[in-house]
Amino acid sequence: MKLVAVALSWLLAMDVLVAQSRSAANAVQRGGAPNIASLLVGLVPAKTIALPGDVDSNSPAVWDLVGGQNTMIVLTSFAGRPSRALGSLAGLTPAMPVALHPWPGGGVWLEAVVPAHDGTWYGYYHNEIVATECGDESKVVPRIGAARSTDHGATWVDLGILMASPSSSYVCNTHNRYFVGGVGDLSVVLDRNGQFLYMYFSEYGPTGDKQGVGVARMAWGDRDNPIGRLDVWNHGAWLPMRGVEFDDATPIFLSTRHWHDADSVVDAYWGPTVHWNEYLERYVMLLNRAADESFSQEGIYLSMTTNIEEPASWSPPTKIMDGGQWYPQVIGTEEGLGTDKLAGREARFFVSGRSEYVIRFNKAGF
Repeated sequence: MKLVAVALSWLLAMDVLVAQSRSAANAVQRGGAPNIASLLVGLVPAKTIALPGDVDSNSPAVWDLVGGQNTMIVLTSFAGRPSRALGSLAGLTPAMPVALHPWPGGGVWLEAVVPAHDGTWYGYYHNEIVATECGDESKVVPRIGAARSTDHGATWVDLGILMASPSSSYVCNTHNRYFVGGVGDLSVVLDRNGQFLYMYFSEYGPTGDKQGVGVARMAWGDRDNPIGRLDVWNHGAWLPMRGVEFDDATPIFLSTRHWHDADSVVDAYWGPTVHWNEYLERYVMLLNRAADESFSQEGIYLSMTTNIEEPASWSPPTKIMDGGQWYPQVIGTEEGLGTDKLAGREARFFVSGRSEYVIRFNKAGF
C-alpha cells in the first residue's frame, strides 16, 4: 500500500507535461563504437548491466546504510519522473517512483545527488516547463532546481529553482526540436576539500556565446538555502548570480554550429557528467556532442582537469566513442565506494542507463 500511495502522490502533484520534451521516447539514437584512436581510455566489452526502468537523463548512484546494510541506491528518471532502485550494480530492485513536494511544475529529471556527512542527501534536477511565452506548447524550456532528502532518496523536499533563463532570451522561431532556450542537462561534484559544489550544465541561450557547457559553484555550507547563492564562471571570474535568472556565463566548451540558427546543423557539447578518478588523480568529464538540432549524437567525448577551481583548465574534449546513445557516465565498481562521482582505473561505462563496456583509464594518455 505504501508504494501505491507514493505513486499516487506523484500523479496528483505533477502537472502533465504536454510539450515534446527531449526524451529517449521521442528521439532516434544509434549504437556507438569505441574510438580506437583514443589514448586516454579503452572501452572493453563486458556483460551488459542495465539500470532498472527507463532512463533519459544522468543517473546518480550513491552508497548509504539502509537497514544497517551498505546499499547502492540508484536514481533514474524518464519522461519527467524520477525513480529509485536499491542493491548494487550486480543486482538492483525494480525502480519505484519517488516523491517530491512541492512539485515545481512540468517534468523533473533528478540528475545529481551529493550526500552530506549527517546522512542528508542534496539533489539537483533538470526541470522542463512548457514554453507558453512563445505561443507554442510543443516545445519546452529547461531550468535547474534543488531538493533535499532524509530517507535515502525515497521522498524529497523541493528547495526551489536555482537557475532559469529569462523569457526575453527565448528563441521562439528556433529550429531546435525541443528547446527554445534555457539551461539544464546537468551534473554536480563536490570538491575534494568539501568547500564548493560545482555544477556543470548545458546552455541553450539565444546566441553562440551563450551555448555550450557552463559552470557555476556554490559554497557547500549554503546547500540548505541555495537560491541566489550561485556564482557563475564569466570571462575568467566567478560572478554572483543576481537571483535566479541566468543569461550571462562563459561556456567552457562553446558550440561552433549553433542551436537556434537558420539551418539544422549543430556542433555542440551538452549533458556533462563529472567524477573524481582516484587512479588518474583528476576530475573526468564525459560529454555528448550533437550534430543537429534533433540532438543526433556525433560522438561521446572526455575531458580532464586537476584544478576544478579553474574552469579554463579542462582539457580539450577527446572522442572516446563514435555515435552512441545520450547520457554517458561512469559508475565506479568498488563495492561500497564506487559511485557516479568516484571511480578508479576501471569502471562501468553507461549510456542511457545501459553498460556494455568497462572503461579503462590510461595515465600514458597524458
